[in-house]
Amino acid sequence: CHPVPKPESSMEVCNLSPCPPRWKVTPAGPCSSSCGLGLSVQLVTCVQIHQGKEILLEDRSCPVSEKPLTSIPCVIRMCSYEWSFSEWTEVSASCGNGVQTRQDFCLSLLTRQHVNPIFCRRFPKAIVLRGCSAGPCPEQVVGTRSHGAGLQAVTPATYLTTTPTDNGARYKDLDLPPSPVPAVPQEQTEKTSGGVCGKLFLDATGVINMTGVESSDCTVAIGRPLGEEITVSVLESSLNCSAGEVVVFSGRMMWRTGCRKLPLSLINSRTNTLIVKQRVLLPGNGVILQYNSRNATKKYYQDCDKQLFGPRGEIVNPMQSPGRRQEAVCRTFINVAPQHHIAIRALYIDLGDDSNRTQFNYILIRDVSTMKTMVFHGKQQFFWQSTGSQAEIEFHE
Repeated sequence: CHPVPKPESSMEVCNLSPCPPRWKVTPAGPCSSSCGLGLSVQLVTCVQIHQGKEILLEDRSCPVSEKPLTSIPCVIRMCSYEWSFSEWTEVSASCGNGVQTRQDFCLSLLTRQHVNPIFCRRFPKAIVLRGCSAGPCPEQVVGTRSHGAGLQAVTPATYLTTTPTDNGARYKDLDLPPSPVPAVPQEQTEKTSGGVCGKLFLDATGVINMTGVESSDCTVAIGRPLGEEITVSVLESSLNCSAGEVVVFSGRMMWRTGCRKLPLSLINSRTNTLIVKQRVLLPGNGVILQYNSRNATKKYYQDCDKQLFGPRGEIVNPMQSPGRRQEAVCRTFINVAPQHHIAIRALYIDLGDDSNRTQFNYILIRDVSTMKTMVFHGKQQFFWQSTGSQAEIEFHE
């Protein structure tokens, strides 16, 4: 190009308007737990690029609905130790009510050998003493016995009430929600398909007919006390697999879908709750299920965990007397009918003196349908809503 005159180089500004504000996330910090589930904190700031430079703005300048989580769950590695137990002893009484005990020990998952209990001190430990019954004594009058003795009753959560004698003054300045809606009735065994969708079944056993429903998506939920697990067998199925019709079984510890050979299937939830969702395209098709509950084959909860099924209630943590340290991470499981959602409002939080307000002192709420978690620190009187019908709360420290 040497013979050709070279034009002068020039530079033009193409756009003078600043870019819209956006959220900026720095890499997450270390995990709060050396093994198992923990939390990692990441810094989330609102920034704007203006003439090639990044400017820090107030959080309100960025869309609140798009703000990333500041605390995210993390797992560095699976824990190498766990509590293990001996077999239960014989019932202490030959008849009537008695107790059973068992020994606990700390087990190394690598060597399968017993180790010093100090290695398991931060892990929840199952019960080592339980009540039981050896049957009525001869001198007792034989009466009706309830099944599942020793298990907690399946009742809705207690209603939140405040009286002049129960510290109700601490709620007087808060904007409480309006009066509770009527309670969701406990569902009995469904003989017909009418109105079965969106229901919560709390009986120990029953039959659910999900055929002939009008909705393309039909969801039911089954709930039992902690300490039980639910099994479901498919009695009949008229699903059209080639048309994409399917039934989904989901719980806290399992997920299973199916269409073909369903009448031969037996589904075990492995926990005390199960959701069944039927997706059908053709009217009249569906499945008929029979569910049963039994004592769980493996401990999946801590002794301080609670299960709530009611439409409204109060959650208090810690449950034990003041001054007694809470070793395990206590959880509250909330399950309502699939047609409802859950709202949680923090009414009162007291963390004591400043020395107890650490980064490991927080409340974690998990939306089970999306598996998204929110973490609340300090004395924040928060309000939280779920996208589905299941929620879990963890109280740390």
